[in-house]
Amino acid sequence: MKVSDFLQNNKSPKISFEIIPPLRGGNIAELLEIINQLAAYNPPFIDVTSHPAEVIYDETPNGVLRKVKRKRPGTLGICALIQNKYNIDAVPHILCNGFTKEETEDFLIELRYLGIQNVLALRGDEPSFKKPVSLGRSVNNYAVDLVKQIMDLNNGVYLEKDLLNAEKTDFCVGVAGYPEKHFEAPNLSIDIEHLKEKVDAGASYIVTQMFFDNKKFLDFVEMSKAKGINVPIIPGIKILSTKTQLTSIPKNFYIDIPDELANEVMEAKNEHVLEVGVNWALKQIEELFNHGYNLIHFYVMLNPKPIKLIMDKLKL
Repeated sequence: MKVSDFLQNNKSPKISFEIIPPLRGGNIAELLEIINQLAAYNPPFIDVTSHPAEVIYDETPNGVLRKVKRKRPGTLGICALIQNKYNIDAVPHILCNGFTKEETEDFLIELRYLGIQNVLALRGDEPSFKKPVSLGRSVNNYAVDLVKQIMDLNNGVYLEKDLLNAEKTDFCVGVAGYPEKHFEAPNLSIDIEHLKEKVDAGASYIVTQMFFDNKKFLDFVEMSKAKGINVPIIPGIKILSTKTQLTSIPKNFYIDIPDELANEVMEAKNEHVLEVGVNWALKQIEELFNHGYNLIHFYVMLNPKPIKLIMDKLKL
C-alpha cells in the first residue's frame, strides 16, 4: 500500500519505524532480529536509510592519508526483505548528495521491479567526498529536484528522452520537514516555503525530523497549513537513551533538548537515563494521539531496546 493511501484510510493509532543498514561487513543476523522485533508491532511501513561514499582521514607513520570510504550498502536488499518476507511496506531513502541522476533512475527502476511503491526523497548531508560527474551525467542539487525526477518517471519521462513506449512508474513520494527549521535556512518561515515547493512538485506526505518539544511540532504544522501545505505531516520521535545524546543529538541534528528533559537526564543515574527518555517520549506520543495524529514515526537506527520498552507501555 502507498503511504498516502494508508494515511488517508487509517483511523487507529499506529507506529512506523526507521532503521539503518549495518556497516559494511556488519552482522546481518542482528539486523534480522531487529526487523523481527519491529514486525511484531505491525507497522504500516519501515523506512531504510541510504548512505553515500565519504572521506575519512587515517593517521599513519607516513602522515595523514585521505581515503574514500565506500557507501554503506544494503538499502535495496533490506527493503526487498522487509517487503517480500515480512509483507510490510518498505520506504527506501533516496538521496541527492552522493548520487547522480542516472544512479537514482537505476535505483528507482530496481525498486519498481521489487514492487516497492514508496520512497522518501532527501537532499542528504553534504558529503565529504564528491563523486566526479562524467560527461553526460548530472546530479540533483536539492530535494525538490529529486521529487521532480521521480514525478517524471511517474509520467513515463526517463533521462533518455527518446525511449519508445516507456512505462510509467507509480511511486508515492515523501519528503522531510523540520519543526525547528533546516540548519541552513535563515528562518522557519523560509524553510517552510522550501517545503511547499517539494509538495507542489509532487510529494504526498511529510515526515518530520525528530523533536522533543511537541509545541514546536504543532506550531510547525500550523505554519505549514498557513503556507498552503495540505498533505499529511507525520511526527518523528527519537527516544533519548544516554547522557551523551544531550550533546550529540543537538550537534548532529540541529535541534534543542528542552530544559526539563535535559535536567532529568543529567540528574539521573546512567542506568536510569533510558527510563527518563521512554517516559518523555510516552508523554509526547500520548499528547500527539490526543491531537489526532494517528501515526508516529520512530527513529530506531539499530537499537530496538527503547522501542520495546515504549511499545510495552503503549499497548497498541
